Amino acid sequence: MTPVRTIVMSLGLATLTALVLNAVIALVAKRFDERGIGVGLASGEYLPLTLLGIVIGTVGWSLVARFTVRISRVVVPFSLVVSWVPDMLLFQSGATAANVIGLMLMHVVVAAAVVFALRSVKWRSARSPEGVSPVNEPVARQLPRGRLGGD
Repeated sequence: MTPVRTIVMSLGLATLTALVLNAVIALVAKRFDERGIGVGLASGEYLPLTLLGIVIGTVGWSLVARFTVRISRVVVPFSLVVSWVPDMLLFQSGATAANVIGLMLMHVVVAAAVVFALRSVKWRSARSPEGVSPVNEPVARQLPRGRLGGD
């Protein structure tokens, strides 16, 4: 199992990185969003939501990683696409492409931060008591040669 201290440090670094990158994305998106409504591009909006996204992503990862080893190939992309739906709906409110693309990129940053922070964490699983790494295959015990399943 991965030590808690390592997980906390990885998540802390990932959170700081996501906050900085989202600030840069917001600045660039605002620059190109001259006549738009600028939804989500103010620091009072995206900074707390970045933190919330990291928390939700971490909780989701820890719950789902116990049951599947394909979290980074299936669940993360699906969740990311679903998170873009509200962004796309902003076009109906008068948001510009720069605004919407900026918000979508912010979601990518948060998802990537969670994946990079938690990709090597070994989670306890009913299938593999030694732990499961969602990016790699389950960590399995080595059986002695010539023996099948503990015969």
